[in-house]
Parts: sequence; structure tokens; C-alpha cells
Amino acid sequence: QVQLVESGGGLVTPGGSLRLSCAISGGTLEHYAIAYFRQAPGKEREGVSCINNRDNYQWYLRSVKARFTISTDNAKNTVYLQMNNLKPEDTAVYTCAAVGDHGLACNQYEYSYWGQGTQVTVSS
Repeated sequence: QVQLVESGGGLVTPGGSLRLSCAISGGTLEHYAIAYFRQAPGKEREGVSCINNRDNYQWYLRSVKARFTISTDNAKNTVYLQMNNLKPEDTAVYTCAAVGDHGLACNQYEYSYWGQGTQVTVSS
């Protein structure tokens, strides 16, 4: 059974940075597409970024492009979301998700496995 464990959330002032980690067990990272979603209070969940590990295809929500970077460390079976120049509107619970990669672009999947979520708060 694939399990995802997240870490790295917290409180940061506007303009600051955070790095989220998503450690995957029960599967080999190379065989999965990985995504980060977020949900702010009173809003629907939205996709933030994703990556196809097989060919390093990456997708980003327009509002985070050039500020967020998704990356993988296959040796550690871990995915990272580096978030720079954070804004108050980035405040949300961030959750990583995984799905077996069978050829689609990562932003076309419905994700099967979910982490527990981590709170990111951007406030002065």
C-alpha cells in the first residue's frame, strides 16, 4: 500500500519561503506521477503543481508559476515543493498525492493516494 507522509509547512511572512516534502513508501517514486493540491478555508481544492517522474514533465498553477518549483529525489523516494515569494493568498492546507504513471501528463490524472496535508500560513 502506497503511503505519503508530508512535512515542511508552517507560518511565514509575505515574501518568505518554505519547502514542503512528501516521502513515499510502499512504491517506487519513478513509477508515479506526484501532485500537490491546496485547499484554503471556504474554497475548493485546487491543483498547485505536479510532475511526471519518468520524463520530468512539470505543470504549475498559473498563480504560482515562477515562484514554486517541484522536484524529486528518487534515492530518497521524496518529492519537494519549494515555495518562494509566498503571498497571503497562498495560505492553505497543502496535500501531496500520487498515482501510478501510465503515460498521461501529470495534470490529467485522478490521484489515488493522498498524504495527510500540512498547513501553510502566510501572514505578517
